[in-house]
Amino acid sequence: MSTVLRKEGFKRDKKIKAALFGATGAVGQVFMWMLYDHPWFELTRVVASDSRIGKKYGEEVHWILPQEIPQEILDLEISSFDIDNMKEQGIQVVFSALPNHIAQDIEPKLIEAGFAVFSNASHMRYADNVPILIPEANIDQLNWIEKQGYPEKGFIITNANCSTTGLAVAMAPLRQFGIKDVIVSTYQSVSGAGHPGLSSLDITGNVIPYIGGEEDKMRKEFKKILSVDVDINPFCVRVPVMFGHLETVWVEFEQNVTLEDIKKAWAECSSGVDHLPSTPVKPIIYEDQNDLPQVKMAFYGDPQGMIVYTGRLKQQGNRIGFTLLVNNVVKGAAGGSIQNAEAFVAKYIDK
Repeated sequence: MSTVLRKEGFKRDKKIKAALFGATGAVGQVFMWMLYDHPWFELTRVVASDSRIGKKYGEEVHWILPQEIPQEILDLEISSFDIDNMKEQGIQVVFSALPNHIAQDIEPKLIEAGFAVFSNASHMRYADNVPILIPEANIDQLNWIEKQGYPEKGFIITNANCSTTGLAVAMAPLRQFGIKDVIVSTYQSVSGAGHPGLSSLDITGNVIPYIGGEEDKMRKEFKKILSVDVDINPFCVRVPVMFGHLETVWVEFEQNVTLEDIKKAWAECSSGVDHLPSTPVKPIIYEDQNDLPQVKMAFYGDPQGMIVYTGRLKQQGNRIGFTLLVNNVVKGAAGGSIQNAEAFVAKYIDK
């Protein structure tokens, strides 16, 4: 299987040892797929529920990704949550794909023990010194870990909610025009509900016009990530597709903005940190064809699933409208966490 990463030029003499918590869930599987041959991190410990301890990963996981499961991870033994043993193994970085109710107990213990924690859970996103990091949007907030006590202490960096991630990436290069307000509707895939997630009886042939807590997360996270105080008005809808969140967006700006201004800003958008293995050369790609982007493109790009695609750019009165597509389990979850860890390494370890 070809690697998900652009590996050439990213080799390290010595990889950083990492652990993954929540390895068998939907997001955990993406972590496994992206980390098994990562050029910077060595996946040393795989943690899942207590009933799976001592068993082989390939026997315990119900693999749902469209990519074939890497042969290299089939025989990995699932380990327990043991901080002392993790320290003995030399683990420095912890990736967390834990459900929120479990993460809120385990992650503070990992931080207290001195680990660098990169989390997909929401329980610490809104703490003052905790960045909701998206390198393309707010790389300047990476240094908030120093307010948490790094390097003397451990720290946590969180992801945004998956639907917020796509919106924040697309809007970050447009801040220069002065964002007044945002109206957004999301069409979110079932993998965003986790695994096993929704019953097939609930979603097959159906659309559910409410996702609990999702709209409030978008409002709070968008403002924190982009450091803006604007009105954001979301509707979040679950649709019967496996991967990829499509969003329609209407924005009003303080400045007079043309469609060409928007395209130019997207084309010139950078990752915020150069030379990260999981970062696309072009984080945003605009599609001119009217019926694009589509969710079938969720795993397109290099690295796969890390690009935010935009399209259908138009102007109506004083508003600019467009669509966007984000891979909710890659860029919006595991891949975003890995990218955040790479940004940390680039700034603090390899400086």
